[in-house]
Amino acid sequence: MRIRPVWLAYAAIALILAVPVAASLFAWSGLYDVAASRGHWWITDKFLRFGMENSVRARAPDVQPPPLDDHNLIRLGAGHFHSGCAYCHGAPGIAMSPISQHMLPAPPDLKDRVGAWTDQELFWLVKHGLKYAGMPAWPAQQRDDEVWTLVAFLRRLPSLDVAGYRNLALGGLRLDPPTGRELAMQESAADAAGACARCHGAEDRMPASTLVPRLHGQPAEALLAALGAYANGARYSGIMQPIATALTPEARKALADYYAGLCPSIAPASGEAEPVHIERGHRLIMEGDTDTQIPACSGCHGANALPIYPRLAGQSASYIANQLRLWQRGARGHTETDAIMSAIAARLSEDQINEVAAYYAMQPVEAAAASQPVKKAGAP
Repeated sequence: MRIRPVWLAYAAIALILAVPVAASLFAWSGLYDVAASRGHWWITDKFLRFGMENSVRARAPDVQPPPLDDHNLIRLGAGHFHSGCAYCHGAPGIAMSPISQHMLPAPPDLKDRVGAWTDQELFWLVKHGLKYAGMPAWPAQQRDDEVWTLVAFLRRLPSLDVAGYRNLALGGLRLDPPTGRELAMQESAADAAGACARCHGAEDRMPASTLVPRLHGQPAEALLAALGAYANGARYSGIMQPIATALTPEARKALADYYAGLCPSIAPASGEAEPVHIERGHRLIMEGDTDTQIPACSGCHGANALPIYPRLAGQSASYIANQLRLWQRGARGHTETDAIMSAIAARLSEDQINEVAAYYAMQPVEAAAASQPVKKAGAP
């Protein structure tokens, strides 16, 4: 008997309709146990992992990463890993939390897994996270530069022992062991997970990474405004936003006052540049460029400027150049000062960015800046 094509078509349509109906009935029945304590069926686990791995590989960007062996990238990534990732994934000398061990799926020990992914795939995983796995997306999707710092650290992670990890993650910060009273009275043992000094230094310690600003002697009003902008999401940073959000307004003020009261380093940040580039940077900073409508930087960022604006002398060239590029891409934030700087940065060429950054990096910080009285923006 010959089957007519029309009946084959009907059979195909019936099968197509039967699959979602059967799946709906299976979900409605409650037969599948969703308890994390029971785990997935073997075939379910294999199917989900197969789909996840292929999804990541299909979506990983085809871009050239920055130099991932750059010590400044690695140090900054290590600081964030310590405060944001080690709790779930563990680290050398830090056991994985029993809570995360009972997640489904449990977060992997990354030092054993990062080798299975390319740099671009690691970037995609860190930036976008994973659905149904407890792996969050990067809090500030605009900040690809921050995501690459974590990728750089993950590449270094498998080679680290306990001492090497702590040196990178704590930025050389040495902590006294907590006393029994502190362990009993505090909510958690102090391990500098949220300590600003890990990245920004303190007292006579400067930042370990050139991608981090020097806060010593900066105006308290500028520091407080930056912390507030991070806390309310007006300034983008997957590293700083979670830290600032966890601080009360009183704590943010105390922190701003602390760094404002520190004596700024007299020595400039390390950096090399050709004399002609230094001269061009100096001219642009002091005079601006009337042809491209770029105002003089010194008006807002000099030692005697209003305290709402940060002082740039002595900041590293890498930090200043990166911030200007973020403004060019609209990736730094949407505060009032961001609106001003985005318009200015958009008119700067890459050469001008490097020249301005190089000049500021070679300038010693004026010690008097730390003792300037705090004035309200707009005050004479």
